[in-house]
Amino acid sequence: MADNAAPDQTSAFESALQRYNQGAEASELIDAFEEIAAQNPRQSAGWTCLAWLQLLDNRPLEALRSARTAVRLSPQDPQARINLALAMLETGAKGVREHIEIVHRVLAMAPEMAAEINDSIADGLQRKPGWASMIKIRAWLQS
Repeated sequence: MADNAAPDQTSAFESALQRYNQGAEASELIDAFEEIAAQNPRQSAGWTCLAWLQLLDNRPLEALRSARTAVRLSPQDPQARINLALAMLETGAKGVREHIEIVHRVLAMAPEMAAEINDSIADGLQRKPGWASMIKIRAWLQS
């Protein structure tokens, strides 16, 4: 999940992120991140986290809307793009390859972000074992 919230949201964002990192279920955190995104709709981090939680909670259509918003606000954020690609796979939407190619380009230009993305993928597979769409994304990113 992303962790770059706006200063006015820092405490709510950090609190919710801390709960996530302590193992809270995605379903327990969705309301908090919906509120964070609603309070600051131009901050991509809240939308990125919300999309991730919605994906983990098997809400792909909601995740698709949240991830599209996150990508619109921060087009170079690889996590937002991965969330969007996951939501597209889960809903059968077309255009996944474009987002994976953009993530490849971003990671080529900023290889230090690869560890964060790999951690996110591992977290997703730990929280949702056998997640077919995530396994596809991981394979595409490793190729």
